[in-house]
Amino acid sequence: MTLWVRFEHEGKAGFGILAQETIAVHTGSMFDSPQATGLSVPLSAARLLRPTEPTKMIALWNNFHALAAKLKSPVPAEPLYFIKNPGSFADPGAIVHRPASYDGKVVYEGELGIVIGKTCHNASEDEAAAAIFGYTCVNDITAADIISRDATFAQWTRAKGFDGFGPFGPAIATGLDPSTLAVKTWVNGEERQNYPIADMVFPAAALVAKISADMTLFPGDIVSCGTSLGVGTMKLAENTVEIEIEGIGILHNTFVQTS
Repeated sequence: MTLWVRFEHEGKAGFGILAQETIAVHTGSMFDSPQATGLSVPLSAARLLRPTEPTKMIALWNNFHALAAKLKSPVPAEPLYFIKNPGSFADPGAIVHRPASYDGKVVYEGELGIVIGKTCHNASEDEAAAAIFGYTCVNDITAADIISRDATFAQWTRAKGFDGFGPFGPAIATGLDPSTLAVKTWVNGEERQNYPIADMVFPAAALVAKISADMTLFPGDIVSCGTSLGVGTMKLAENTVEIEIEGIGILHNTFVQTS
């Protein structure tokens, strides 16, 4: 397994492989024959950036059997998804602010993110599996009250698309089988989510194949696999959220109620 990261060091951005608190710096493209430079940077001297710069994040609704059962929602026959815009993306460690235009509930959602490594269009499941570069952690932050505020139009994109509402990272793990793992979320030090990835309605390759039939996925794009039991509101003036998937690491962010 390899951990790829993007980082800032001495005012410059770079990328490389993280191992034992050191980043081995690479050049070129992370997704196409990256070359080691022979240089290294101590993790303690770097600031981690979101590990890819997607053109889009496709995020799933109702993709876990346990949550569907709790909500008494039928298991979908095809993936149900929305798009998070690039302005919503945030780095590991970023402080996310409540939007000034919104005074309702804001919730966390710990999720597995699939990172695309090859352009993928109308792919078979085998082709989709080959197009998956690796996996990361995602916090799909949501202004929950907006979704159904207008009875004529469900506002998923708006509710999920505020600035900073899509932190992901801290790394991309390659050579990882996420189906054996769990997503764990802590809020202010209290465990709120701990659910098995194997409970997904549509596993990783199936998701990528089905979505690629609708739109082209590009290297660096992310498919966020949806969440399961334990979603809740961030209520304190300052809320620390940590999302962990074994092998990838822990995504840390802070949500504050001031805009």
